[in-house]
Amino acid sequence: MDFTFTEEQQAAVEAARAVFSDVAPDRAPSPALTRGAVAEDIDRRLWHELARTDLLGLTLSPDHGGAGLDPIALCLVLRESARVLARVPLLESCAVATALQRYGDRTLAAELLPRAGRGELILTIGANGRTGHDPAELAVSAKPYGDGDGGDDGPDDGGSGWVLDGVQTAVPWAQVADWIAVPAHTTGGRQVLALVPRTRDGVTLADQVSTNGERLAEVRLEAVRVEARELIAAAGCWDWLRSLLTTGTCALALGLGERVLAMTADYTGKREQFGFPVATFQAVAIQAADRYIDLRAMEATLWQAAWRISTGSGGPLPAAGDVAVAKIWASDGVRRVVQTAQHLHGGFGADTDYPLHRYHAWAKQIELSLGPAAAHEEALGDLLAAHPLG
Repeated sequence: MDFTFTEEQQAAVEAARAVFSDVAPDRAPSPALTRGAVAEDIDRRLWHELARTDLLGLTLSPDHGGAGLDPIALCLVLRESARVLARVPLLESCAVATALQRYGDRTLAAELLPRAGRGELILTIGANGRTGHDPAELAVSAKPYGDGDGGDDGPDDGGSGWVLDGVQTAVPWAQVADWIAVPAHTTGGRQVLALVPRTRDGVTLADQVSTNGERLAEVRLEAVRVEARELIAAAGCWDWLRSLLTTGTCALALGLGERVLAMTADYTGKREQFGFPVATFQAVAIQAADRYIDLRAMEATLWQAAWRISTGSGGPLPAAGDVAVAKIWASDGVRRVVQTAQHLHGGFGADTDYPLHRYHAWAKQIELSLGPAAAHEEALGDLLAAHPLG
């Protein structure tokens, strides 16, 4: 496989590294020392800098003021953001914007996407369902309303819309987002995606806090009306968006794991016992080597999944199979990396003045986001059963 990146993708990485170069992972209070969320808002200074360097519009077309790059470029930037624990909804906002551009109403896209690319709008998504264990689209129902009710396919009248009822839990930064994407299902079982302004009547938020101390919200929708153009009913939209979110989460896991292994190499290379750096001890070297292998496997499976959803290329399994494999490696791999790092750092790794404990908390959040490894192993098994490879 040739995972050589294009000049444009490499330029995006360079721009991201420049933006993140002065971001300290301990810019916010430690989640280990803070009750509740570590901050009430995202890192606005970083958000504006991402907008200034056009990284928020990376996957948007030039018609919307974007760079016109693909999800691979987004994953490259996400990888860099995780190295510094960037406290911004970069994945959620860019993924929703990309889905709106690809599947949504053109007039709504023309209104929202240029502003999203400039950082004037924040988009987020409820992708965890009611409990985090069930499909997200089953947690919210979408029913048509208006003159000339058209049944499950929606109202016949162009000025009519939909009514949403349900709950989405653990929605990232919903309190500061302007629009929330909500996967839902119709009475006929179709998957749809609704774009709902946070201030729309019937939308209520209850504060939640993630493992890494970031703000989440339980979003309740009670008879929330959305216009016809605010609901995307195109076949495959939610599946594609979910795959993009999952693959982006794998990119975050990779960037975080690479940074943690680098911290471990630096520490064990300087820490001495019996007059020698502990990195020279065979037991230490073997553990570090195993984690390096984990990271290389995470990297290979990530780019395979990103390539499949970017190009739509075929394969022996649907793209969801490659996404599942990437998430399995990302979930298990990032957990093993931070656990080994804590072990090799000894007591120093638990010092709250040292950033390793922050990376550990973020790794646990990433591991469980959008389903742990076991959930994706089950999904992969279903795909293999439905598409025999023999």
